[in-house]
Amino acid sequence: MSLRHAILTALLEVPSTGLSLTRRFDRSIGYFWQATHQQVYRETAKLEAEALIRAVPQATPARGNPKTYEVTDEGRAELIRWVGDSEPPKPGRDALLVRLRAASVVGPGPLVDQMREHHEFHSARHAEYLAVAARDFADRELDDVARMQYLILQAGIGLEEFWTAWLQDAITELSQGAGSRKAAGAATAG
Repeated sequence: MSLRHAILTALLEVPSTGLSLTRRFDRSIGYFWQATHQQVYRETAKLEAEALIRAVPQATPARGNPKTYEVTDEGRAELIRWVGDSEPPKPGRDALLVRLRAASVVGPGPLVDQMREHHEFHSARHAEYLAVAARDFADRELDDVARMQYLILQAGIGLEEFWTAWLQDAITELSQGAGSRKAAGAATAG
């Protein structure tokens, strides 16, 4: 996925100013595609230069008013083309897993504390996703758009369930291992 396609998608959902677009990246879009405000503004400028988006004409143009962007026909065609493209699955990249691998060589150090922080993050995100599901999708007939949005939400819920369970198991395993090693070391020292 690319930032440009995330922006095109967001603007097709709701024409937006640059500021409201970056706020949406901080909220809903940011759950599965991260971008800084600067990246969003830079990409928005490129999309406008390529005529994939345009500023909505204002009835009373005033200096200093923020532009509201909408997707052009060319932008919609680009998004349709991109949706039809196929990409091979990409292997995951997570620094925590590389740290765990490194800890197997150099010792865990504060890794368990980092894992606890990750567990708190993923637990909070899981609770947030469940709240969204209850608020937006409970007792409601889903149209095609809502069905696809719900599928995205289900993926997020499943991923957070995996991470919270795995992290809890890893914290327990590493904590027990550290205790076992200390006990074994004390027994051999005595």
